[in-house]
Amino acid sequence: MDEQKRLFLAVVLSVAVLFGYQFFFAPAPQPDNQNQDAPSQTMDSSESDSAKISDFTPKTVPATAPAAQADLREFRTITLSTPYYTIDVSEHKAAVTSLTLKDYRETNDEGSPAKQLVTKELADLTGGIFSINTAQGSIRGLADAVFSSDAGSTDLSLNQGEKNITFSWTNPDGITVKKVLTFRADSYLIHCDIIIQNGSGMPLKDAISIGVPGYFNEDVKKRSRFAYEGPVAYLDNDFTTIKPEDIEDKDTYSGVVGWAGYTTRYFLTAVMPDTPEAATLKLSFANDVVTNRLVTQMPILDPEKQNQQSFTLYMGPKSHKILSRYDNLLKKSVNFGFFDILAKPLLIVMNYIHGMLPNYGVAIILLTILIKLAFWPLGTKSYKSMHEMKKVQPLMMEIREKYKDDKQRMNQETMALYKTYKVNPASGCLPLLVQMPIFFALYRMLYMAIELRHAPFMGWITDLSGPDRLFHFNFAIPFMDAPYGIPVLTLLMGASFLLQQKMTPTTGDPMQAKMMMLMPIFMTVLFINFPAGLVLYMFVNNIISMGQQYYTQKILA
Repeated sequence: MDEQKRLFLAVVLSVAVLFGYQFFFAPAPQPDNQNQDAPSQTMDSSESDSAKISDFTPKTVPATAPAAQADLREFRTITLSTPYYTIDVSEHKAAVTSLTLKDYRETNDEGSPAKQLVTKELADLTGGIFSINTAQGSIRGLADAVFSSDAGSTDLSLNQGEKNITFSWTNPDGITVKKVLTFRADSYLIHCDIIIQNGSGMPLKDAISIGVPGYFNEDVKKRSRFAYEGPVAYLDNDFTTIKPEDIEDKDTYSGVVGWAGYTTRYFLTAVMPDTPEAATLKLSFANDVVTNRLVTQMPILDPEKQNQQSFTLYMGPKSHKILSRYDNLLKKSVNFGFFDILAKPLLIVMNYIHGMLPNYGVAIILLTILIKLAFWPLGTKSYKSMHEMKKVQPLMMEIREKYKDDKQRMNQETMALYKTYKVNPASGCLPLLVQMPIFFALYRMLYMAIELRHAPFMGWITDLSGPDRLFHFNFAIPFMDAPYGIPVLTLLMGASFLLQQKMTPTTGDPMQAKMMMLMPIFMTVLFINFPAGLVLYMFVNNIISMGQQYYTQKILA
């Protein structure tokens, strides 16, 4: 098989693999290696749990107190503003009902509001984020409890240091539940202590359940093909995703949990035990809402005893730079799937370059140059092979003409020609195949890295995470997703593919030459909706490749 045919097949194969990867290598649920029963059946109280139990003086609870009386009273919503976010915590369920990130905007449009990570609409449907309950419902009324907070005001501000807010509730049986939230002015992390005091006359054996819900409708499902969105956890030392469509078949996962939550393309909401521990994930999916509940076992709590369990809550960006500041496992949430081992170093290098030259477009260009330098010897070898192929083109054309009616003999003579002149057509494809993993890794990194979200480059390219569009049209364009406009950078990339194709020696087969000339058009259409950062990488890569090819051929001429 001649060199051009191999090159053509390699390009087509690369495109097929690109899309095949999205469907066949997308993150999938990891098999759990423990029993899937409820945590109270799978986990026993440990000595360390016993150490959390202490005595307390129970409050006197009226024996005739109606079970639902506390739930009928009015409740407050406490609003706290820090340099990083503004958060609303309702006394109803002591749950987060709104969180707005101050350093991120909803869109890249001028005047766009700050990013609302926890929306009031989601809170209305679910009761809020990080609501607590027991797995078996042994604390009567907790599922819909109205707590009392010790906040002196409903509008608080925290500019330095830290602040505690305690939410307390006692049920008719005399069981008191306290949820103590500790906010820090310099961190997205929120410390959470859950204290249960058993003022009843019966031992209490159950598990604490903390819920993290998230939207999952058809639009999210489509986006999830390219960057996973949905329930996620760090389970048994492995980044684990659970497709909402699979929850009906399996809704329980057990193992050592580092953290659990819900992820979107750029942001994460998660609850994390103070130390990884044996726990269970219990999932549900209804009305376009997926809820991921972390269920951790309590030790048996005798009357007049109390138990404390500590967690860390996170609602913020999936930024490797930010999460690396914290001494915990949350940085594992920055995961690029199958090619994570390549993508993460590329992200670190890109961020390092950006630290010196604060423009991510420039950082991508310099990263591309570094990658090309690393593969320079392979590229040179490929272009030398193409040059040798060009020398034997006249002889190949003679063979094609002479044996045009005998394909088998034509192939035999062609192979003999390659052997005589020591030409290896496959060597021209080698650099492409070797660089394929780098391309996939860059594709995942540039598509998912929050650093590129709304990051400008120059001129009309104001968001490297979205497709490049010059002007915005109010009519649809074939093959193009909204917004509609002129994809200038993509067209330049297509033109570079065309010029590179013209520089490549042809085989003399007119039909094959026409097919190869269609490839730049195909690649342009393929990339028309890709992030501008990825298109920029391909364009710069093509320009450097053409320069290397011209230089190599000039030396060998």
